[in-house]
Amino acid sequence: MPHIEREELTPEESDQLLLPGGRPPLWKHMESIGAVGLQQREGVPSCSQKGLPCPSDSSELVLECLQQFKVTQTQLQQIQTSLLGSMEQALGGQASPASTVRMLPTYVGSTPHGTEQGDFLVLELGATGASLRVLWVTLMGTEGHRMEPRSQEFVIPPEVMLGPGQQLFDFAAHCLSEFLDAFPVSTQDLQLGFSFSFPCHQTGLDRSTLISWTKGFRCSGVEGHDVVQLLRDAIKRQGAYNIDVVAVVNDTVGTMMGCEPGVGPCEVGLVVDTGTNACYMEEARHVAVLDEDRGRVCVSVEWGSFGDDEALGPVLTTFDHALDRESLNPGAQRFEKMIGGLYLGELVRLVLAHLAQRGALFGGCTSPALLSRGSILLQHVTEMEDPLAGAARVHAILQDLGLSVGASDAELVRYVCTAVFTRAARLCAAALAAVLSRLQHSREQQMLQIAVATGGRVFERHPSFLSILQETVMLLVPECDVSFIPSVDGGGRGVAMVTAVAARLAAHRRLLEETLAPFRLNREQLAAVQAQMQEAMAKGLQGEASSLRMLPTYVRATPDGSERGDFLALDLGGTNFRVLLVRVTAGGVQITSQVYSIPECVAQGSGQQLFDHIVDCIVDFQQKQGLSGQSLPLGFTFSFPCRQLGLDQGILLNWTKGFNASDCEGQDVVCLLREAIGRKQAVKLNVVAIVNDTVGTMMSCGYEDPRCEVGLIVGTGTNACYMEELRNVASVAGDSGHMCINMEWGAFGDDGSLGLLRTCFDANVDQASINPGKQSFEKMISGMYLGEIVRHILLHLTSLGVLFRGQQTQRLQTRDIFKTKFLSEIESDSLALRQVRAILEDLGLPLTSDDALIVLEVCQAVSQRAAQLCGAGVAAVVEKIRENRGLEELTVSVGVDGTLYKLHPHFSGLVAATVRELAPRCAVTFLQSEDGSGKGAALVTAVACRLAQMDHV
Repeated sequence: MPHIEREELTPEESDQLLLPGGRPPLWKHMESIGAVGLQQREGVPSCSQKGLPCPSDSSELVLECLQQFKVTQTQLQQIQTSLLGSMEQALGGQASPASTVRMLPTYVGSTPHGTEQGDFLVLELGATGASLRVLWVTLMGTEGHRMEPRSQEFVIPPEVMLGPGQQLFDFAAHCLSEFLDAFPVSTQDLQLGFSFSFPCHQTGLDRSTLISWTKGFRCSGVEGHDVVQLLRDAIKRQGAYNIDVVAVVNDTVGTMMGCEPGVGPCEVGLVVDTGTNACYMEEARHVAVLDEDRGRVCVSVEWGSFGDDEALGPVLTTFDHALDRESLNPGAQRFEKMIGGLYLGELVRLVLAHLAQRGALFGGCTSPALLSRGSILLQHVTEMEDPLAGAARVHAILQDLGLSVGASDAELVRYVCTAVFTRAARLCAAALAAVLSRLQHSREQQMLQIAVATGGRVFERHPSFLSILQETVMLLVPECDVSFIPSVDGGGRGVAMVTAVAARLAAHRRLLEETLAPFRLNREQLAAVQAQMQEAMAKGLQGEASSLRMLPTYVRATPDGSERGDFLALDLGGTNFRVLLVRVTAGGVQITSQVYSIPECVAQGSGQQLFDHIVDCIVDFQQKQGLSGQSLPLGFTFSFPCRQLGLDQGILLNWTKGFNASDCEGQDVVCLLREAIGRKQAVKLNVVAIVNDTVGTMMSCGYEDPRCEVGLIVGTGTNACYMEELRNVASVAGDSGHMCINMEWGAFGDDGSLGLLRTCFDANVDQASINPGKQSFEKMISGMYLGEIVRHILLHLTSLGVLFRGQQTQRLQTRDIFKTKFLSEIESDSLALRQVRAILEDLGLPLTSDDALIVLEVCQAVSQRAAQLCGAGVAAVVEKIRENRGLEELTVSVGVDGTLYKLHPHFSGLVAATVRELAPRCAVTFLQSEDGSGKGAALVTAVACRLAQMDHV
């Protein structure tokens, strides 16, 4: 940690000791005082007679003394850097037990958004020194007018401040009852926010252990105990009212939370009262003790103890050392003792006494009051500095101390006050600059725009403390645009707001849980899906009524590694169409491909137009690859539901994925392709096989792993295939060998078997789709639909007031705005919450950090259900294979393709975990396919050619 060096001041830096009310710089003004001379007071000996300094010497002595309070810009920057380093150490859990700042999480995770409503009780202890305050705060939400809180202050007797802890908390409970007795309330159950402004270790919003007393309190039996429980016990002993202590908050957090919502949320609180502290909204992932990776949490810096490790040594004056020695906690809270209102008056007293003893003030005379600790208070100093009060008020205060005041004494005393307060404001600014630098760095913003709520009597009473603070902050962090907003009623409203926000979040949490509960599937529900799918598979294979078509693909074997040759492959399954040249050699598979687009007018035009376009693309590819005139074996990946009558015969059952070309459904698509080839005349193509993309995926992975007997697609759509025993396929003759079955499982549940799992959001998405009532399973799993499910949930939560402050946005009403790729991005572990917010803001959704967390949770629930349903389907397939073969244990691989499976950060892991749970006797390996649609189609063709050669031989 860098040490702060003591520096000599230049005259220019001395000029920076600015004075309130536009008075000249300190050293220049003192010269003018000396030149005029001090008026001789009647009966008082002259300076020369007493051996005291002359007037000009007096002003020089005062200036020399006050130079100690000057802190240079370099020193301020060193303090800023030192404090920032201490903050980051404490956040990371690396700090020693004697850490200079504690960085305590307050468990306040949300700032107000203006909709909070209700009546709340507030108890403030420690915010205003030796007094306790009770408030009744009514919050009216966005529509209602603001109501002033009702409050009552109770003076805490000294014997209570220094006595047993139980006595203090019984006193607090008694004050609560006395306040409520005078202010009858209709409700029996009262929610209370407890403002406890001492260093505490919080382990929850309503759990806080006192670390150490400050501000003159020394009650026994409290340090190391939960102050909320001590208050609850005292309220219970009082027995008059049923009061629920919802939250414990320090005054700094209360100040931040009580800030009126402006253009943006207030995310920093700064208090300079009897003590000083700051809090701010930190990214939760940076707070090591929380072990959280999402959201924000308010951290109390507890910067009053900064400098306990002597980091402030070079800027401590002889007066700071004297004050510290006489305090209740010598050696501790050194930073607070240079800034806090409890100590500033005492610093002024020590300086005045020193100057009087040196003959620079009051004719060299002191008084018993001036030499008595605590005789000059914050109120006295702020009044003496107030330019509106005039010299008469300064004279009156000094005379009350028994001092004989000369003509220049009043002005010199005001300079002493100014020097002490200017240093306090500049030190406070350096500490605030450290907090702002931390926020700017953690949020990675070039220009940080932020509101700082200020509170405490130093801000309220001192005429120039805030302006000096502002100027110094601008000097130290010019890249931060800071708005300072005075707290309303000293933070009491903020404590009520913390309580109200906690109540709002609890209510929103209940609504969110109710909304997402149908998406959180348990093992029994998933096992039921597995059983239903196995039943539907068996019926479909036998030709009975079933939502699973179980279509034979006439692929009878997977690759064995001996396949060789050049093959063409076509891949049609979406808005892009590919043509590939696949070379299968002993060294592996080499692929050359080109992507062609299919315009929407072609995809939804006539069938002849679509297939002519496909052939045109093939011709273009052949010309570019030098293949014109060659007749290579061709595999056609056609990723739409087909009933295959042979390896090169496929009847299109129905279009999906936005295709609707006429005169194709019910037709053999290989014939349609061959007819288009015939119309081109110059083209020679040998169409060997029509392949579903799922089969292609299985075959592609099967080339690398002979145990791969299942194919799975989870992308825009979803489907699965597997190697079934031929004897179980009723529609194909033969009892031996295997047959790859295209399950077309996207239609699973179209018979209503998934009705219990279907939510109102699924129903909304289905109704708005181009094929209502069809592809039920696919609409709960695949990428084409998950984003829409999320959008409908967000609309519902907005209508409940849980999201976006209940304000519906036109953007969210737009269909398909929420692409499934955003789920993958939002759920990425590598993204900070600010990046999640950025993604959503790019969609035109203005939101808070709380909103971002809720959107994240919605995405997680929707994608988790999709992955678990997919896993239940895979479990049904592998269990069917195991049972077919009469095995105790099955080892099998699943080839997988699809953008949702590959790009979503958690989808694949959730699928695998679900399969392990539902099919424990199957050891399943998932292999990601490399170009299953293209490479797989070529391999189906290659295997068919190999088998044909074997049959020929």
